[in-house]
Amino acid sequence: MPIDAAKAVSSEPRSTDLTWDHKDIQLYHLGLGAGIPATDPDELRYTLESKLQVLPSFATVAGGGMAAAGGLSAPGIDVNLAAVLHGGQKVTLHRPIPVKGKAVQSSTIPAVYDKGKAAVIVMRSEVTDDEGPLWTCDTQIFVRGEGGFGGERGPSDRLELPARAPDKTVEKPIREDQALLYRLSGDWNPLHADPEFAKLAGFDKPILHGLCSYGMTLKAVVDSVLDGDVTRVRSYTTRFAGVVFPGETLRIRIWQLDGKVQVSVTAAERDDAPVLADTVVEHS
Repeated sequence: MPIDAAKAVSSEPRSTDLTWDHKDIQLYHLGLGAGIPATDPDELRYTLESKLQVLPSFATVAGGGMAAAGGLSAPGIDVNLAAVLHGGQKVTLHRPIPVKGKAVQSSTIPAVYDKGKAAVIVMRSEVTDDEGPLWTCDTQIFVRGEGGFGGERGPSDRLELPARAPDKTVEKPIREDQALLYRLSGDWNPLHADPEFAKLAGFDKPILHGLCSYGMTLKAVVDSVLDGDVTRVRSYTTRFAGVVFPGETLRIRIWQLDGKVQVSVTAAERDDAPVLADTVVEHS
């Protein structure tokens, strides 16, 4: 069987050196749609090196997206990329991410869950530099057709949305070329670029990276309710509930709660089909 859950969970941590600088940060932000309008001071903090701040979701692509890549190359894991979907993501910040950095990532697989017709691989990446811990990424990868091995089913809790209208609603258009630009930050899965590969995976055309929607949503939250200050973000969690296609519009509904923000993200043109769910940004 392609997934040996016991071997994956018991394997030794894998260490990877990560480096990044302002060009990586700027490319990532541009891949999220930052820079429109190009001369807007609120956008320049994402695009201009002299004013640059780092959106915390950059942690998912630092070092060329090594967090997910490290997990999929772990002992006991051998899967077909056409069967892989991103199930969930959490980034916990221990301190703000510097514009230029050199760090060590330690990757483990805490669990592999058996969902019956699919398996969920849980990956954890802890990143530390000379000054101490920087961030922790918890990634859930959904692999169709790899369940049924008799393992634990794992948690399935769902977060109810507040029973009131959202405090803010932000709509973010997705450019036709956005997946092509975003993948330059390190996610080379052809599902997001190659129409023939997308059809093999069951889609009419390439889909946008889930982590691109994830980053776009965090930027919308930071800009609309956190005064544009990325350093206020403490953690950011989501479940990927559905796909979105380049050319569509993300409808981001935001509820402000005590010390956190709850978010719902849907595809506006497809009758608000779910894109991100169980989404929470904890902040100062």
